[in-house]
Amino acid sequence: MNDDLFGGALPPRPRRGAAPSAEADSYSAKDIEVLEGLEPVRRRPGMYIGGTDDTALHHLAAEILDNAMDEAVAGHASFIEMTLESGNLLAVRDNGRGIPVDPHPKFRNLSALEVIFTTLHSGGKFGGKAYETSGGLHGVGSSVVNALSESLEVEVARDRVLWKQSYARGKPTTRLVNAGAVQNRRGTTIRFRPDREIFADTAFSPARLYRLCRSKAYLFRGVEIRWSCDPALITAKDETPAEAVLHFPGGLRDSLEAELAGAAPVVPIWSGEADLPAGADGARAGRVEWALTWLEDGEAVLHSYCNTVPTPLGGTHEAGFRSALLKGVRAWGEQRGNRRAAPVTAEDVTGALAAKLSLFLREPQFQGQTKEKLTSPEAARLLEATLRDRFDHFLAADPARADTLLGFVIERAEERLRRRDLKDTARKSATRRLRLPGKLTDCSAEDAGSTEIFLVEGDSAGGSAKQARDRRTQAVLPLRGKILNVASASTEKLRQNQELKDLVEALGCGVGERFDRRRLRYGRVIIMTDADVDGAHIASLLITFFYRELPELITHGHLFLAQPPLYRLTQGGKTLYAMSDADRDRKLRQFKSGAKVEISRFKGLGEMPPASLKETTMDPARRTLLKVLTLPQDAARTSDLVESLMGRRPELRFQFIQDRARNVAELDV
Repeated sequence: MNDDLFGGALPPRPRRGAAPSAEADSYSAKDIEVLEGLEPVRRRPGMYIGGTDDTALHHLAAEILDNAMDEAVAGHASFIEMTLESGNLLAVRDNGRGIPVDPHPKFRNLSALEVIFTTLHSGGKFGGKAYETSGGLHGVGSSVVNALSESLEVEVARDRVLWKQSYARGKPTTRLVNAGAVQNRRGTTIRFRPDREIFADTAFSPARLYRLCRSKAYLFRGVEIRWSCDPALITAKDETPAEAVLHFPGGLRDSLEAELAGAAPVVPIWSGEADLPAGADGARAGRVEWALTWLEDGEAVLHSYCNTVPTPLGGTHEAGFRSALLKGVRAWGEQRGNRRAAPVTAEDVTGALAAKLSLFLREPQFQGQTKEKLTSPEAARLLEATLRDRFDHFLAADPARADTLLGFVIERAEERLRRRDLKDTARKSATRRLRLPGKLTDCSAEDAGSTEIFLVEGDSAGGSAKQARDRRTQAVLPLRGKILNVASASTEKLRQNQELKDLVEALGCGVGERFDRRRLRYGRVIIMTDADVDGAHIASLLITFFYRELPELITHGHLFLAQPPLYRLTQGGKTLYAMSDADRDRKLRQFKSGAKVEISRFKGLGEMPPASLKETTMDPARRTLLKVLTLPQDAARTSDLVESLMGRRPELRFQFIQDRARNVAELDV
């Protein structure tokens, strides 16, 4: 007999003549256990909520909130309340229709409410009549939460009557009782406490629950979610509000804008919503909402949902979404006669994508009860058909914007091909390693003599610089504020500093004994900081770094200081820029007297419009650069000055200040 016929090897046969064991002899019908009611959930909670850890605990809250959201999406509820009470009690209330309380036709001695909370695979979402689309599809959410709670109370306000019933560990502890008449109230309230026999830690996280509520409010713009929490449960480090009303008329666009605050998008956010194509029966299949853009740097972020349920593992709806974008970009390239678009792949298009995608679908299929992946085969076709045409219109509506996106995607494709062909080169090593948010945004030209890298302060300034740069010849590397002072730091600190390691790797020429100027990836290294005291300090720290660790770059004239303006002066159509207060006063005389001159003081590079930054500081035809040099005849004096101002002995800096204090005519604070 083939052992594999039954899915695995058979147990070894007993030796010839050996007597059967007593244990094997005792196996009979009485050993077959039948789990009834909700006992399977308590015995194997992982089959229903993925485990018993913190994620599974909060899945209980998501199941109850999803049911309330289904009422809202169906148009029967306008608000939902989630309240975390003392004693780790979580209450979710909606103003929907209320769970039916009349006797169930199949279980006449039980109400429909009790059937829902005590029977697996029961609910109003199988037939499609009560809900066109819903997130609770398997009919196990409410009953699973009930099974895994040490106490659960349900209140239903329906037809101006309040009904109540209590449960413990999946079993009713009271009958469904009529609690009397109510006015101006309807809907369902569920209050439960997770079971300490199931979960090692039953404490809900206020921050996690609040994020869940906010995410749901973004997903359906028609609902208002009212969050509240016992203030005693919020720790000092937690910024979660004790109360909040979450309502976002902009839907996913609001969500993406909040998430990308301060980032530099390649094109403005594109958002919209549309009905899916109708089926053969003429019924609407559902609808989709989206918001997306592309980022200059950073990794792709795509958050997808189906019927307001997060799908972190993606699925068929994401496949259709990506296909629509890829085909749209390729088609635009063909329309513009750009042959460089031909090798573009889905990864080139979506590798820097920041997007939110929300699908509402009739009878979707998920992978498992936790619904982390959508498997409905028709979703890919429906999404591609719905989004492709609209994406084509988005591109055609603004050709300049579409060309910018096409150029960005082609750059990514060419960089991918370059990495594939030159994977053993230093350029590939630096580019691959520094593909992190706020890190190197490289230029496309490979001739080091024609390229330059701008070292800027922070992601905000980096965002402006990336929009203002010439993509072909100018690279941008944002640094996090004030770098390490190498003149006073220990060798160990210098070796461990990631910011400086990234800078050295971006330059490609090595440091110390490994320095090789022939491998320098840029002809000019330009320090570009704010035109204020902090900017000057950061520039001093960077100059010190190059002087101590890469002096050859200074010796051979590769290091420069950019000169961004401090003021913009405008009168009518005339605009001038001033580098300092004195320069501002001089240039004021160049305007017509008697007419008002608008004076704007730039707070920093991140506050400058990219067009102004390009015009004044980055465009080689109009900018001013200061070359950093050390004169051989002043080598000893320069070394002493660096040691005095930047070294480990603060008394030398104090003496320097004292000696020159009398020469300070005015101190601008």
